Amino acid sequence: MIRHIVLTKFKAQVTKADIDSLFAKLADLQNHLPGMRGFDGGVSVSPEGLEQGFRHGFSIDFDDAHARDAYLEHPEHQALGGQLVGMLDGGVAGLVVFDLVVGASA
Repeated sequence: MIRHIVLTKFKAQVTKADIDSLFAKLADLQNHLPGMRGFDGGVSVSPEGLEQGFRHGFSIDFDDAHARDAYLEHPEHQALGGQLVGMLDGGVAGLVVFDLVVGASA
């Protein structure tokens, strides 16, 4: 299984409603893409305060790299990704993407 983790640093003027709407559209992709297992997203609740401005994020689990790659290439994902980057402080600099194989040792 591949866990796709995205951390975001939104512009100050982006509203909670804007973020919730975008996250809902990303989550809806699981209804169209086999192998996309789910979507969890929201604001950081860490008491450590180490977010470095990346206060929101989401994760998606995929059955395998093939399912993840199909998501990355899907036209709706690409459109939503463009919308996301436009909402970020510094564009792509306001984004961290990290994929890991769940259950794999380092």
